[in-house]
Amino acid sequence: MKKVFLLILSILLISGCAMKEEEKKETKTYNDIRLATAAGQFYPGEEKRLEFKIDEYLKNVSEQEVDGRVKAVIVPHAGYQFSGQVAAHAYKLLKGKKVGTVVIICNSHTTFFDGVAVDESDAWETPLGLVEVDQELAKKIVAADEAIMFNSKPHQAADHTLEVQLPFLQTVLENDFKIVPILFGNQHDDSYKKLAQALAKNLGEDDIVIISTDMSHYPSYENANRVDQETLEIIKTADIAKLDEHIEKVMKQNIPNEDTVLCGQDGVKTGIEMYNLLGWESIEVLKYANSGDAGIGDKGSVVGYGAVVFSAVAPAQGSSTGSFADAQDDNQLNSGQKKELLRIARETVESFVRDGEVLDFEVSDKRLNWKEGAFVTLRLAPFAQDRHKEGELRGCIGQIIPSKKPLWEVVRDMAISACSEDHRFNPVSKKELDKIDYEVSVLSVPEKIDDWRKIELGKHGVIVKKGFKGGVFLPQVATETGWSLEEFLSQLCYQKAGLAPDCYKNDPDVELEVYTAQVFDEEDVE
Repeated sequence: MKKVFLLILSILLISGCAMKEEEKKETKTYNDIRLATAAGQFYPGEEKRLEFKIDEYLKNVSEQEVDGRVKAVIVPHAGYQFSGQVAAHAYKLLKGKKVGTVVIICNSHTTFFDGVAVDESDAWETPLGLVEVDQELAKKIVAADEAIMFNSKPHQAADHTLEVQLPFLQTVLENDFKIVPILFGNQHDDSYKKLAQALAKNLGEDDIVIISTDMSHYPSYENANRVDQETLEIIKTADIAKLDEHIEKVMKQNIPNEDTVLCGQDGVKTGIEMYNLLGWESIEVLKYANSGDAGIGDKGSVVGYGAVVFSAVAPAQGSSTGSFADAQDDNQLNSGQKKELLRIARETVESFVRDGEVLDFEVSDKRLNWKEGAFVTLRLAPFAQDRHKEGELRGCIGQIIPSKKPLWEVVRDMAISACSEDHRFNPVSKKELDKIDYEVSVLSVPEKIDDWRKIELGKHGVIVKKGFKGGVFLPQVATETGWSLEEFLSQLCYQKAGLAPDCYKNDPDVELEVYTAQVFDEEDVE
């Protein structure tokens, strides 16, 4: 009996060892871990206490809905006792969601450097466990522009701004998500545009962006409330120029102890730029408070905290939306939408030429409210018997880079410019109005290319740039002229940019960007 018992015990021990060995194989190991530096300071360092506090913050937030699918949020990064409850308003929206990768962005709070620093650690640590860094996505982001680089030094310098977001994410997300931690070097240049472009091109449908920032630093409770509410209202407009003006204006007011309006301002600009590039649906303020609202806060000197959500149109069954690929490939206008844009162009020109009046239009179609660039082309209609022929050019002006304005408004504004500001022609006269044909080109976001031979005639519009000089051709220019690719590029360089005809081949300072266009006129949609 004793022998049987020992045999059974031996089998159990061997099986147990085998199971542990198998579990060990399934557990991923990381060579380079960014250790937690803020635990025990900015948030509880003990696992159970941390879980309890986050659950408490989330329970204090009522269930809420946003218009569309969450694509990015702005959240504060101060100590949880001050800002955790505000952050919970944004994280509540993510509770139970399936997310692939979370890109977390802020300005470095410990170092100054040029460009954008992407961490290349294997994983980040918190008391709730390890979170893997998405190395594949990180490489794509870094490859997108030379201003974006792998640089782990700022991330290792006890910077808390990204780390404090992880315990919330580990609590609310139901799956094993990954992260890409990104810090700006505080040069406040156009690096945010480059990062926004890189993210717009590479983020997947299930990926989101976390923008980490606090607001006013150290003014009185009353001044912080006033300044921060103004800041939040401007963020809702998605107007970066207006945000810059606001920050500059506030700092010139000499408000006592007002040191910073947005300590993560480049991250906020990145979110706004992505909103405009991708045509997201809305920006909503979820919650505002400052440290003076906390029971332990001093109202004589406070820091402001805001929770904001950026959302995109929820995808229809069997479709997707909200990614760069969608914006480029699945954004085809239908016949009704094309007719509406052409109607806006025609009625705008006729009203402006006849009465000097700029019309406003009520446009509820969500597709026509996307943020996109567009050109409006005016041609003198040929004689009736020659309608198959293209008319003589009478004006053509456009906007390539998307702005804060919706597509329909860009078309309206470009129609006015085409009829009155094209320096090649006199302004359109009243007697010409019944002879004008209208063409609209809706443009994708330009992408930089490294080889001119990749350009496809008739498909790609091209932008050439060198320093302050630049020029652009629409895709249809190649079709209309019958030029070869080299003729097309030579004319673009010489005629439009004032550069050497062959600069696109042998000048290393020349940049080429391509874009596509949906081109349609009134005859196309009859």
